[in-house]
Amino acid sequence: MTPEDSRTTPEAGFVVHTRELEFPMREELDIVDVTAEVAGVVDESKVRAGTATIFAPGATGVVTCLEYEPGVLADFREAIERIAPISGHYQHNVFQDDGNGHSHVRAGLMGPSLVVPVVENRMTLGTWQQIVIINCDNRRRDRRLVVTVTGV
Repeated sequence: MTPEDSRTTPEAGFVVHTRELEFPMREELDIVDVTAEVAGVVDESKVRAGTATIFAPGATGVVTCLEYEPGVLADFREAIERIAPISGHYQHNVFQDDGNGHSHVRAGLMGPSLVVPVVENRMTLGTWQQIVIINCDNRRRDRRLVVTVTGV
């Protein structure tokens, strides 16, 4: 992160605070808990009431909430493999030579963004909810998150 990543714009008491975060991702379906890093952006925004939007640019990255514990992570990976198996036939692979048609389908089903309410300068996540970024691509990637906190 560099200072240029952070932009705070107070307009009549309304704040828009943006920061970009980067995470090296390992293999396909690598799942990284980013809750603490996103909470840090919320804290630095000084927004008391509003929302935090977390967005993963790219066609094969995902942001969602999961309970970040080994059993859930294993169950999640198995469910994704049943829904969009690597071994399936994907038209993307016919037209492109990267073999990641399943990666695009998986990311499309889960989505690239999440919005979390902010109350008293804290995200309103449940006890067992963590914000995670997921690499659906069939190779290592450095995944970027854009976190924008808006409110008063």
